[in-house]
Amino acid sequence: MALPQPTPAFTAADYLRWEAEQLDKHEYLRGETFAMGGASRRHVTISLNVASALDDALEGTPCRAYMADMKVQAAADEAYFYPDVLVTCDPADHRADQFMRAPKLIVEVLSPATAAYDRGEKFAAYRRIASLTDFVLIDPDHRRIEHYRRIQDSRWELQEVEPEQALLLQSLDVSIAWQRVFRNAD
Repeated sequence: MALPQPTPAFTAADYLRWEAEQLDKHEYLRGETFAMGGASRRHVTISLNVASALDDALEGTPCRAYMADMKVQAAADEAYFYPDVLVTCDPADHRADQFMRAPKLIVEVLSPATAAYDRGEKFAAYRRIASLTDFVLIDPDHRRIEHYRRIQDSRWELQEVEPEQALLLQSLDVSIAWQRVFRNAD
């Protein structure tokens, strides 16, 4: 996670107004903003592979996939994040301009600088989103996929997706081949 930017702590409403005027992206967590760094080629390739597979699979359903530049509100207005990929089936989200409130799936592609944060504090905030049923972490360096699935309100089950297995997203009735996730990410 990057170091906090030298701005005074402000409210979520202040952040949303300020962020709309910025050239670069910033995430927000409990009054602090964090500049988003650029992504590697592998990171972008994997994000695109997953978003494309989801877009194809969700055609004709009320669900839509979004990438990189769409924020998610998490932790009851204490946090706004830019997940690599998200899916929402909520009609209000499909009309939203600044951020989504009801994602079903969030995918984060890990980097060495953000892996601990994505697994820790960010996932803790995501778990407080009532609509979220699936959280997927993809590690490009180790070609690993970790799929967390909500099995009760506060219980999550981890499935490590083995090479050559598919990522099964039962809540969306979607399956993505392991090879598709990592295609062209050598």
